[in-house]
Amino acid sequence: MTRKKPWNRVNLPVYSVASKGRDGFNMHICTYATAVSMHPKRFAVCIYKGTKTLDNINEQPHFVLQVLSKNQFSVVNLLGKKSGKKVDKMKILERRRLLDDWESFKILRDSLALIKLKMIDSFDGGDHIVFVCDVQKYKNLNEGEELSLATLREKRIITV
Repeated sequence: MTRKKPWNRVNLPVYSVASKGRDGFNMHICTYATAVSMHPKRFAVCIYKGTKTLDNINEQPHFVLQVLSKNQFSVVNLLGKKSGKKVDKMKILERRRLLDDWESFKILRDSLALIKLKMIDSFDGGDHIVFVCDVQKYKNLNEGEELSLATLREKRIITV
């Protein structure tokens, strides 16, 4: 019998949120994101409290949910384990030549797909803020398999 908590047994996709605010662009890792409505197409996206991404979304309610490729596991430590308030993630990504532009946002060029969202409501979800968002635009970029928690476990980036 597994000792994992039930919510850690599910193999969730790993996304990145691209946001922008007065201080520029930022990216953040996100696994708490899901479609919640077909018509209109809506997503719920949860952003950890105290982050630059949260500050950016509160300033500017548009952001991009990026569907990461399995091959992008190496950006998780930078985007998910470092604070955008302390580290210029965009400068590092630019230096690695990983960025492109789409819809006035900096995005990861090797992502599978992009979903531009507009926040329409939010509420406190505990250690995250839950944003309910309308899909404004989307684009498929690349073929491939999505990055998942199973891959992050396999690569020993996470232990849950």
